[in-house]
Formats: sequence, C-alpha cells, structure tokens
Amino acid sequence: MNVAIIGVTGYSGTVLYQLLSQHPVVENIHLYGHQKDVAKPRFLNDEVEAFCDRRILIEPYDVRKIMAENDVVFFATPAGVTSKLAKSYLETGFPVIDLSGDMRLKDPAAYEKWYHKDAAPAAELAQAQYGLADFNAVQKGYVANPGCYATATLLGLAPLIKSHLIEPDSIIVDAKSGLSGAGKKLTTSSHFAWINENSQPYKVNQHQHIPEIVQQLQVWDQNVKALQFTTTLIPVTRGIMASIYAKPLPGVDESQLDKAFEECYGKRRFVRLIKNGWPSIKEVSHSNFCDLGWALDPNSHTILVVSVIDNLMKGAAGQAVQNLNHMFELDETLGLPMIPSWP
Repeated sequence: MNVAIIGVTGYSGTVLYQLLSQHPVVENIHLYGHQKDVAKPRFLNDEVEAFCDRRILIEPYDVRKIMAENDVVFFATPAGVTSKLAKSYLETGFPVIDLSGDMRLKDPAAYEKWYHKDAAPAAELAQAQYGLADFNAVQKGYVANPGCYATATLLGLAPLIKSHLIEPDSIIVDAKSGLSGAGKKLTTSSHFAWINENSQPYKVNQHQHIPEIVQQLQVWDQNVKALQFTTTLIPVTRGIMASIYAKPLPGVDESQLDKAFEECYGKRRFVRLIKNGWPSIKEVSHSNFCDLGWALDPNSHTILVVSVIDNLMKGAAGQAVQNLNHMFELDETLGLPMIPSWP
C-alpha cells in the first residue's frame, strides 16, 4: 500500500509518519505540503530534526499526482486547509483520513462559529464519515478523524449515554491536556518558564471540540443539548485526562454502571476498563489505548468517569491508523503498539 501524508512536520504528522513507517502493509510513504508553489525544495530531515537520517522530499501539493501515486491520503494540517481541498477527493471517492477539524461538524455555521474560519459547503460536510474508531467502522471514502478532547470525552460518556443512565443536561467535563496538544507553534503559555509547575485553563466555553462532542452525543441521545466543558494545560508533554461528572437517573446504581461499561467495551481492543484504582496518563503514553475508570458517589449522588488517552496517539495519529485498518478491512491493531511506553 502506498500512502500520502500532507502536513508531516507538526506533532500529529510526525507521530503518524512514525506509525506508518512500521505498518506491515504500508510499502511507501509519500510526503507533500499543502501549498502548490514553494520557493525551494523541502526535505523531511531539514524540517524535523528527529528524522535527521531521512532525506525525503516533501513535494508541493498536486492532487492529481497524490491520487495517481497513492492508495490513501492523510491530512495532518491546520484548520482551514482541507475545507478548501476536500472537494476533489469527495468527487472521486478517493480514501482520505483527515486529522484536522475541518470536516467533523455537519453544520457549516457551527464550524465558522467555533473555528473562526470559512467552512466547507454543507454538501461536502455531509459526505464525511466521523471516524470514532471504537464505534464507527468507516468505509473507503472521506473520514474525519476525531479531535483529542472529543475522543477522550466521548469514550468516557458513551456507556452512560447509550444506556440512558444519566440526566442528559447534567454533564460536566474537566479535561486536562499535555502541552503537545497546543501544537508546535510557540506561544506565551507554552514557554517553559510559564507552563512548568503551572496549570492554566484556556478556551473556557469556547473550545472547538465542544460542538463535535455534542454532535456525536446527539447521535446516541437527542436529549443531550449541551455540556459544561473546561480545558486546562498541564506541564506534561503528552496525554489527556478527562474527568467527567453527571447525575444518574433515579434508581441507577453502581452495578448498572459496571454492566454498561462491560457491554460497551468488553470486546474492544483499544479500550481498557480499570476496575482497581484509577487511570493515569503515564499508563497510556505512546499507545492507542483509552483507559476508563468510574464510580458513583452515594453522598453527592454523582457519577465520575475518568478517561485517559495519549493525545498524539488515540487522540490523533493512532486513531487515524486504526481508521486506516478499518477502511481497508485489516486487523485493527496493525501498526499500533500494544504495550504503552512505561514508566
């Protein structure tokens, strides 16, 4: 299989390149930028120092060449790129796995509100499959890979929502992310002197993954209208921990919670249920696992679910490879490490 990566130089793109380089079915990886005209040739070893021994040309963007020379294309580009480039792939049905947020939301107005960029046409958005890999087995076509916060939150909430165990208007999510989730571009909040031994909420009530989460929750239960969602940067390199709170419906007890999580994930390869103790970020580092723990507090009558993922793996490149495996009807574990990097 020949694969193309557009946008290899960001954190998600580099992890994606690492995974695909070791995938047993991938024979060749072709690299492209997302601009047609470039001032001078770009090479992988010049752009990413970790790949100093790989002098591979990053070619200018050429949709015809990409489709002629590859079986599937991955976009690991910033928001606002694939909304302009998706049309050619959708018209031909060419397989695409898009790690950006451009094609996740079905409502163009919602995209423009939350991303502050021009949306793709509604007809194009309607054709994109939402690739929440542990629930939606995608077909060959255009796949919108879920966001990192969305993945952690949705996997934590799915058993509660699908089994109708909670008050749909009671969901509160406190999600914390490592600094790689903010991308490579240096900002004030990503300076070592600021983030080290510090913690800071950001995009409170404004994070672009909020409508994505609500959109999928409404697929499972139309009674979910909104949720309280707070994101916080913490001084770790990678990982997300989402602490999810909700009020149970009358009569719901801990045994029903246990049953819901077992029925939802008992046979899932990449979701692990932590029954003794609680999940931690380090225990999923560099893996495609989502670890889940849960409890019902009898005093406050509140359910807590803790969901942890590696934001660059399950939250981006790892889930993209899982979707690749589904798309081409391969074992979903191919190319994905089954043992986390621990300690």
